[in-house]
Amino acid sequence: MSVSAFISYLRLEKNYSEHTIKAYEKDIEIFADFCREHHGESNIATVSYPLIRNWIVALSDEGLSNRTINRKISSLQAYYKFLLKVGDVAISPLVKHRALKTQKKVEVSFSEMEMEAILSEIPFDDDFEGERDKLIVELLYTTGMRRAELVNLKVSDVDLTGQVLKVLGKRNKERILPLLPSTVEQIKNYLKKRSELDDQVESPYLLLTKEGLKIYETLVYRTINKYFSLVSPKVKKSPHILRHTFATHLLNRGADLNSVKELLGHSSLASTQVYTHNSIAELKKVHQKAHPRNKK
Repeated sequence: MSVSAFISYLRLEKNYSEHTIKAYEKDIEIFADFCREHHGESNIATVSYPLIRNWIVALSDEGLSNRTINRKISSLQAYYKFLLKVGDVAISPLVKHRALKTQKKVEVSFSEMEMEAILSEIPFDDDFEGERDKLIVELLYTTGMRRAELVNLKVSDVDLTGQVLKVLGKRNKERILPLLPSTVEQIKNYLKKRSELDDQVESPYLLLTKEGLKIYETLVYRTINKYFSLVSPKVKKSPHILRHTFATHLLNRGADLNSVKELLGHSSLASTQVYTHNSIAELKKVHQKAHPRNKK
């Protein structure tokens, strides 16, 4: 079975995003090139684990991190799982593979003070782009949606009367998110400016460029980096950090983990629990400050 059949499977049956599909395809192509150049093997469907292990060593020698190598191997695992599914192989060469050890990645969220500074003190321009940029920050922080979900929001997804919006998440999984009054107000402000654009009429998408085109993920990243650089010394300033901040702030203020899981669109609690480390740190502070045994 060809790699192209696997890619079609990811696109049509698994409903993976184009970004994810391209990453899988590239990883498999790199492995195929390695097999041809170093071992004269042209059919990667029939390779043995020692050959894959040689590739892992080669990737490590190139200076790639264990996390990056694990991601590439994950692409191969998905490919061999597909071959098993269609009956092209009887056993995956990665059946006994164990992922390389990695350091736990801890994301540092923005503080409540930094968020307040962005949304209440930073002077966004009083024009279309200013209102759009503020709405981008507002939506990411108050709903916890992913960057791709934000980019693909349509005007029809927003119910200002009901104060909710609909997002299409991973695997085309739909969920409804509540809107805060401040977010509803910002959407109204933005829509007023949006209506003044010359070419916006034909676009179903909520967030547009000043040319009336759908925004793109790089624009969202640049927007977050631009404004948060004004108030935060943190090295990483990205849309995902805002998603992390959303979850952390809710948990710090007593939100139920299951509720946060639903808001984030996670399929399991394990994915949501990575956001609890800051909540635990906050609880430690409260515990140490309030417990009688800690009083001097």
